[in-house]
Amino acid sequence: MNTDPLPVSTPAAQGVAARGILAFLDELETVRADPHSLMILRHGYVVASGWWRPYTPDRLHLLYSLSKSFTSTAVSLAVADGLLRLDDPVISYFPELDAEITDPRARSILVRHIAAMASGHLEETWPQAMTADRDEPVRGFLLLPPDRDPGTVFAYNQSATYTMAAIVQRLTGQTLTQFLRERLLDPLGVGEVSWDEWPAGRNIGFSGMFATTDTIARLGQLYLQHGAWERYQYLRPEWVAEATRPQISTAWATRDPEVAPTPDWEQGYGFQFWMSRHGYRGDGAYGQFCIVLPEQDAVVAMTAQTDDMQSVLDAVWDKLLPAFGEAAPSPRTQADGALAERLGRLEVTVFGASAVSLADDHRAETVFLPAGGTCEHQPSLQRVHIASNESGWQLTLSEVGWDLSSSFRSDEWVVTEPATARDKVLPTACRGGWLDEGTLRVDVIFLETPHRLVVTCRLPERTFVARWMTTPPLFSDRLRDLCSPNRREGFPPGRL
Repeated sequence: MNTDPLPVSTPAAQGVAARGILAFLDELETVRADPHSLMILRHGYVVASGWWRPYTPDRLHLLYSLSKSFTSTAVSLAVADGLLRLDDPVISYFPELDAEITDPRARSILVRHIAAMASGHLEETWPQAMTADRDEPVRGFLLLPPDRDPGTVFAYNQSATYTMAAIVQRLTGQTLTQFLRERLLDPLGVGEVSWDEWPAGRNIGFSGMFATTDTIARLGQLYLQHGAWERYQYLRPEWVAEATRPQISTAWATRDPEVAPTPDWEQGYGFQFWMSRHGYRGDGAYGQFCIVLPEQDAVVAMTAQTDDMQSVLDAVWDKLLPAFGEAAPSPRTQADGALAERLGRLEVTVFGASAVSLADDHRAETVFLPAGGTCEHQPSLQRVHIASNESGWQLTLSEVGWDLSSSFRSDEWVVTEPATARDKVLPTACRGGWLDEGTLRVDVIFLETPHRLVVTCRLPERTFVARWMTTPPLFSDRLRDLCSPNRREGFPPGRL
């Protein structure tokens, strides 16, 4: 495997205005995007990269639906191998279901329809598919008659992508991870990745991929180069062209006037890629982005924790896009130096609090129970335990049959790593302090996800409240699941 890092250059050397990148960083703070990582590539060179502490370059990060673009890439390889044809009916790849799937529209769904989120259903079908057949969601999906003729209407549908992933695995005899590792990830120099499975042994395809920001950037650069990498053609250029052009309209028939406009979700959908007002992109919930800008010969890879992804894209178009001007390459500028300094001191948002020191009339070890008898925003959390340790303080969050213990201080993020790959302690970063004499706040970042839990403890009442900062997890109610699958067993797929 080629593990060479991506080539690095200065913005000025690649005709990029560093002040534009600085303006983009300022805008991310203004819109409260809470970014975790950023890589900007121009002409194949990394011209800016940064990770907001405590996130780091080598950390896997949950991509959510950005996973779909990797699934699409696996489909392209199966098509190139002659194993899969886009114009075949989906049911033809599941002959054991042939007699059971009788609805004419369901039988007429083609592979290209599910690749373009155009199965004919008008809404998400994953909950119904899981209810119909939890052990084989493809069967559950095909048993749901489409509302319209396939290929005529768009609906974002996890079951469609899941079915594509199942087809690829059935044809190749490998999981998506195994298939992509051999055919693409190793040649591109991609390091560790991990992908959720349901049932065991089948990558879910529509979400659940954990990868580094560097991996996101390499995927974007591969598509920007029409499927070529270091003089070898890994993807057919024809596939790249088809996957990244509108296959189905996503213009909404009606708009709720109380909902903010989302123009970058109305530009059409390709094969598991969104069209944008500029270029195209893969994206995942809460700000996981792979933005490809062919006109600018640029790629923007990002991870974040935001509930306003449109504002992030607006910032890209308004502040970053003008930085990719036609200016000739130049030597390193003063702005390049200022940008490098800024990127070196990035940190996620912190809160003001004084040092942790329990009152003199209380023991340095306290148990807190949920205020009101239950934790409304994180029902699985039953107890919080605070105790002193050698490095400062220790927070223990208790679920039924499982505890998560992490150290924390008031002046810095303290990272707690698991001792072994299967250890019960998952990677976290904690920071805590007193908001007032009786109120202790501890923030817990689950480092392989976008998510951050805010735990507020009231010393007088010995109670706590826990809530998610901006973004609750989508697929599990359990804290123990908030890490990559290589650190845990199984995937809880029941809730969207």
